[in-house]
Amino acid sequence: MTSTAPKPAVQTGRVVWFTGLSGAGKSTLAGALHAELLARGVNVELLDGDAVRENLSRGLGFTREDRDINVRRIGFVAELLARHGVTVLVSAISPYADTRRDVLSGLPNALEVFVDAPLEVVTQRDVKGLYLKALAGEIPHFTGVSDPYEAPEAPGLHLRTDRLSVQEGVTELLRALGEA
Repeated sequence: MTSTAPKPAVQTGRVVWFTGLSGAGKSTLAGALHAELLARGVNVELLDGDAVRENLSRGLGFTREDRDINVRRIGFVAELLARHGVTVLVSAISPYADTRRDVLSGLPNALEVFVDAPLEVVTQRDVKGLYLKALAGEIPHFTGVSDPYEAPEAPGLHLRTDRLSVQEGVTELLRALGEA
């Protein structure tokens, strides 16, 4: 017997895509926003670039092709979650503007957030010393040093983390999402 009752409507979610150099504050802001949205009862998931690389993109290197594959995989998972009403927070360097634009164009209610801090600031924040090694030529293909990072030309939100506290950044994000 078939039911004629309508299926419950699923509200389309949204994707907040944090992009920027390593150490700019993407994961910190995404984590703080995640906690705030959870506290407000929002159905939210966090896709952090490091965790995705470990669990979904293991084996990929840091060539342009591998980086693009990684970003497209993250975008695919984000779209699946958002299609089912989830607010998805993506924290991934995603260094190439054309790939980022392409992926974002296929996501529902996408907000691109450029998490921005100058190279000297991210180098100071780098507890592992990766920037210093990359600047010394010891690490090839390091984004922002020996590989390019193409900043968004017109992001939905531009957060200068060398000028804002984490809480100020979360307040700006909530405002941009209509949650303030």
